[in-house]
Amino acid sequence: MSPRKSFEERIAERQAKLGPLKEGSVFEHGPAKFLFIATIVLVVLGHLVALVIMMAMGLH
Repeated sequence: MSPRKSFEERIAERQAKLGPLKEGSVFEHGPAKFLFIATIVLVVLGHLVALVIMMAMGLH
């Protein structure tokens, strides 16, 4: 069995195959970006719904 390369070596080899990253054209954490935007949207919508409910009840 051949010795397994270290994590850093495997990343370096993969990056060498892909070439250098271009500034601003790559977002490496797409799922994190999606979750961040979805969370912000849910918070804003929740606040708007709560505001409408409070206004309907006559509270402010």
